[in-house]
Amino acid sequence: MIDTPVPASFLLLVILVLPFIGAMIASGLPRHARTAAAILSWIIALISVGCLAVLWPRFQDGEVLKLTLAWLPSLGVNLTIRLDGLSWLFSALILGIGALVVLYARYYMSPKDPVPRFFSFLLAFMGAMQGVVLSGNLIQLVVFWELTSLFSFLLIGYWHQNASAREGARMALSITATGGVALLVGMILIGRIVGSYELDAVIGARDVILASPLYPVALGLILIGALTKSAQFPFHIWLPRAMAAPTPVSAYLHSATMVKAGVFLLMRFWPVFGETEMWYFVVGGLGLTTLLVGAWCAIFQHDLKGLLAYSTISHLGLICLLLGLGSDLGAIAAIFHTINHATFKASLFMAAGIIDHEAGSRDMRKLSGLIRFMPITATLAMVAAAAMAGVPLLNGFLSKEMFLAEALASTQTSALNQALPVLATLASAFSVLYSLRFIHSTFFGPPPTELDRVPHEPPAWMRRPVEVLVALCLLVGIFPAITVGPFLRSAAVTMLGFDLPQYSLALWHGFNLPLLLSVIAMAGGIGLYVVFGKALNANPRGGPWGMKRLNGGYLFERSQVILMDLSQWIVRHLGARRLQPQLRLILLTALLSAAVAAAGGFVLTWPEFRVPQAHNLAFAALWLAGGACALAAAWQAKYHRLAAVILMGGAGLASCLTFVWLSAPDLALTQLVVEVVTTVLLLLGLRWLPKRLAEIHVPESEQRRARWRRRLDRGIAVCAGAGVALIAWAVMVRPPVEGVSRFFVEKAYEEAGGRNVVNVILVDFRAFDTFGEITVLGVVGLTVLALLRRFRPASDSLSQPMQKRVQDASDRAREGRTEGDTLSDTMMIPGVVMRWLFPFIILLAVHLFLRGHDLPGGGFAAGVALSIAFILQYMSSGARWVEERLEIRPIIWIGVGLLLAALSGAVGWIFDQPFLTTYFQYADLPLLGRVPLASAVLFDLGVVVLVVGATVLVLVALAHQSLRRARIEEAEAEAEAEAEAEQKGGAQ
Repeated sequence: MIDTPVPASFLLLVILVLPFIGAMIASGLPRHARTAAAILSWIIALISVGCLAVLWPRFQDGEVLKLTLAWLPSLGVNLTIRLDGLSWLFSALILGIGALVVLYARYYMSPKDPVPRFFSFLLAFMGAMQGVVLSGNLIQLVVFWELTSLFSFLLIGYWHQNASAREGARMALSITATGGVALLVGMILIGRIVGSYELDAVIGARDVILASPLYPVALGLILIGALTKSAQFPFHIWLPRAMAAPTPVSAYLHSATMVKAGVFLLMRFWPVFGETEMWYFVVGGLGLTTLLVGAWCAIFQHDLKGLLAYSTISHLGLICLLLGLGSDLGAIAAIFHTINHATFKASLFMAAGIIDHEAGSRDMRKLSGLIRFMPITATLAMVAAAAMAGVPLLNGFLSKEMFLAEALASTQTSALNQALPVLATLASAFSVLYSLRFIHSTFFGPPPTELDRVPHEPPAWMRRPVEVLVALCLLVGIFPAITVGPFLRSAAVTMLGFDLPQYSLALWHGFNLPLLLSVIAMAGGIGLYVVFGKALNANPRGGPWGMKRLNGGYLFERSQVILMDLSQWIVRHLGARRLQPQLRLILLTALLSAAVAAAGGFVLTWPEFRVPQAHNLAFAALWLAGGACALAAAWQAKYHRLAAVILMGGAGLASCLTFVWLSAPDLALTQLVVEVVTTVLLLLGLRWLPKRLAEIHVPESEQRRARWRRRLDRGIAVCAGAGVALIAWAVMVRPPVEGVSRFFVEKAYEEAGGRNVVNVILVDFRAFDTFGEITVLGVVGLTVLALLRRFRPASDSLSQPMQKRVQDASDRAREGRTEGDTLSDTMMIPGVVMRWLFPFIILLAVHLFLRGHDLPGGGFAAGVALSIAFILQYMSSGARWVEERLEIRPIIWIGVGLLLAALSGAVGWIFDQPFLTTYFQYADLPLLGRVPLASAVLFDLGVVVLVVGATVLVLVALAHQSLRRARIEEAEAEAEAEAEAEQKGGAQ
């Protein structure tokens, strides 16, 4: 282990962060900018490959580079970028094949598609995979692991107009994300066992982990995560459905990256679990099962990508089987086959995509004789398929030989090992069979007659990635020690240490038993195709013989249907569309819990009763007034909504005065401005609720049921309120206990440079909580906008209010006046006052913001106060008048506020400090003198901007309901005018 110098640490950051930056840039490109997005993505991939190549010399001697950034140090969770020989190899596969896929996708994707969005998803997935292989912390690894599931969902479902793409994406996300949850729990258990979440500590604590009683549970959960991601039986069913994705996605995710993430995890934890009995039976047993099931299913597929998908499952099972054997040579063979499989399978997927792109079909029953029309592509595909079959002089032959040698060399006496040589030979024969079927059915035979176009060669640059990968298959197959030997050794040293077993990458090892098994497999595969080839092509179902009842996709869909039926049953019996029954159920559950606690012996001791003093009587009167407002609001909510909102404001004002009484001016100020804004927004929203009917005629039985329901609700409310009041009173009259308050009071100025303890807690000590809260606030604002854009008011709410109709009638009855004059006269003075208040409220908001670190105020109060300025303008002059003079873009405000808050926290990383670490210093400023400056002010500024954006967004959404009604009236007036004009024209 070495401390990473500055240049190397910069390169590590570039490799990890650059794809995400590229994804953000690509997402902002125009829809038609296919070439620009491809060039951007290719440059990013090449720069990352270059950085990785610069770091390669360090790993020839087994070095490990680490860069640690504090994230949650109190929990032992850091952002650790860790690069060793194994992660370097996987990173090279991710970036190298990623660069080739980007070039291929430029010509594969249609200009009609939103291609920049595709490249944005692809780069984001590339960054997530880099995060998985470069993570040096268990929790960090899981975060990136789940990001790969998310971005793969977006890539598989890219053609979302296709139902099969949507279903494939949903299945892949359901299975892999569920595995990710299991992986998270397993990682937490491992961290608890070891006492650290750092990967180096975990790898070095093998004995501690194996001695823990939690070891079987932790290993099982980790294996669920790895096996679901690598499509191992019985979780393999998602991979064939994912073939609905664009072919560049299949070539990238399902050959070199996503499906290899589980393999990488197994390799990463091999030093800890690799030689245990549970590992052997689970990983080895499921790997062998997957090897055979995948190969058997691949034989019967008619779709080129379907055949390649099941062959991928089979080869992943082979890798897992090698890792499960628990031998050092098996681990080396697994690494070697991971490299070989990534090269020949990516080239085969690209070749299948070229055939689909230029011939218009992937059905092997329609394809034949394509070697006449596209000889270069056919030659490349045949070489790659031969590598998949394990033909000599190609890379697949070498790793297959190592696999057969390990199958023969296993020393364990279990039934699995006894049958392994035979089953390995059988699986190899199946591999030859489906590879030969791929070649013969597609490229040989008579010319195709059922295609809707004449096949032809693709553009030269579309074929270049395939040529590069096929060339690698040949070079590694002929010169393995030179081409892949150093990289294989570096990765093996990471897994096994420097004391590596003897292994040879020579092309020829003489006549031996593995070679004999290989010849038997080759001859057996050819013989099986000769005998059964016509029957396979004539199979109408396209599924394997003997497995019709084991359709994984059907079983998954049935399980989804069962879960949906169960959830609907729960909603039907325990849920309700109305809020009142849900609240009733929640409160009844709480009361039942309290009753159970009381029955179990919990007794609330009563303190000595004290006679209230005079000043406490005044406080009690305040709360009696607030309680009366709350009760009246609850009563009037059914009969008079306006009165209920006003009374709710009275209860809020009582809370505000309570904060003043208890010497909490900061909370009082915040409560006051929040009450103002929420009351006004609620009043604006009341305008669009359906009118309450004066009389509702219901049967007598319904009335009796309603009366009983009200009595039940009244009883529940009284019991719940009395219980909460009792608990609150019991807590407040007891001697205070030592809590965290003293810490905040003592450290607020010393460590954060602020005397306003409340604001310091929000923007410094608990800034991460505040960051989450403002994120939720932004999401709420966007949700309200989305709901109100689809909201259509009731017909009785579209008419003018009674007061407006009376005013307009009065204007029409008086000479010299037009409709709206009375309203204009009424609002003249208030409107002028409201407009004049706009700059003064802005100054007040700035004042509250600047003083918030030392005196009552702060970002939240300033943001809400600034929102009041905009609300007054909308109230006084209307939405059109305001938006003609002020360009308000609240969504951008939300984004900028969130970005400011995030960037102010990320600055800490530059100084090797945790996220949202703040810094303060006194500075001498002109005219102001010596003043304290805190970096938390930038975070508070982000709070201000986001609060204004979210509040104004809700305001705009409500205000535009009036504009929608106005547009409807204008359209109706225009229609009436046109009708009158037509009538006059007809009369003439």
